[in-house]
Amino acid sequence: MRLKPRKTAPDSENVLPLINIVFLLLIFFMVAGALERSDLFAVEPPATRAAAESDAAVGVLLLAADGRLALDGTAVTREDLPAALEAFRTAHPDEILRLKADAGGDAVAVVGLLDELRAAGVQQVVLLATEAGR
Repeated sequence: MRLKPRKTAPDSENVLPLINIVFLLLIFFMVAGALERSDLFAVEPPATRAAAESDAAVGVLLLAADGRLALDGTAVTREDLPAALEAFRTAHPDEILRLKADAGGDAVAVVGLLDELRAAGVQQVVLLATEAGR
């Protein structure tokens, strides 16, 4: 009794499941990468030679060049800022407020905002910047 050799699948059939998995992973990472929350409006912080702290998920106060404000992705007026800061401190008592001011804005506006933050009871503020050369 003679046994017939078993037919093997061509190499292309063995590669197809691998290609399917690679494409599924590609789609997953494309979708997962798009879930990052972006700023409410464009703010380009000034450059520094020191190591820059990364943007946190909470506690970021944006100051645009034209004076607009946003706290954690919500637009805030100057009049509503103390109430918004109080709500932020109540919700996140251990978070340090991070100020991301536009490099094209006026430095006097940043100092004035820091005075308003101090008057509202904010104890610590971290000024965000980008690394020079980025």
